[in-house]
Amino acid sequence: MAEETKQEHITAVTELWNKLRPQHYMPSASPVKNANEVHKKEMTPLDKFAVKMTEKVGSMGFFFIILGWTIIWCGYNILASEVPALHWKSFDPFPAFVAYLLMSNVIQILFMPLIMVGQNLQGRHSEIRAEMDFEINKKAEQEVLIILRNLEHNTDLIIQLMKHSNCSIAEGDLQKVVADQELGDQLASKKVITDEEA
Repeated sequence: MAEETKQEHITAVTELWNKLRPQHYMPSASPVKNANEVHKKEMTPLDKFAVKMTEKVGSMGFFFIILGWTIIWCGYNILASEVPALHWKSFDPFPAFVAYLLMSNVIQILFMPLIMVGQNLQGRHSEIRAEMDFEINKKAEQEVLIILRNLEHNTDLIIQLMKHSNCSIAEGDLQKVVADQELGDQLASKKVITDEEA
């Protein structure tokens, strides 16, 4: 007889569990993407060249190359023009440096649009990364809400099992559970409202 009562109790608890069990969590269909890979797939060979040039021109190495070229060019031509005892021939006489100015202006004209294209591509990469971060944050928020709902469900299940087993629950603990459930409902309702507004 005691064995039958025990079996009935197990059956009742199993049925209660099946009624109260949460639906299975289904992760979102779209996997998380790598922003770097997405950006690289969108880039043409010319885009890749522009980004490489922007990275190289915007480096300290390139600055030192330009600085060294300027010092050598100007230094040689100043010394050749101003110190005749060296017997050097000035190919770009001091103080005008016409050839130097022409070459540096041509370099600027060529690099300026290339750098701007590279910066636009780098800006597009930042936008893709920001969009991916936003998607990840949305997925994380949805998963947190699912976890909260599952915790609420588990709390409800524990309360049902305790009531079924005739266990007493302290009034303060019950009030905390109710307050937590109300907070979870408020968060879920705010989530629904923001999704509908978006």
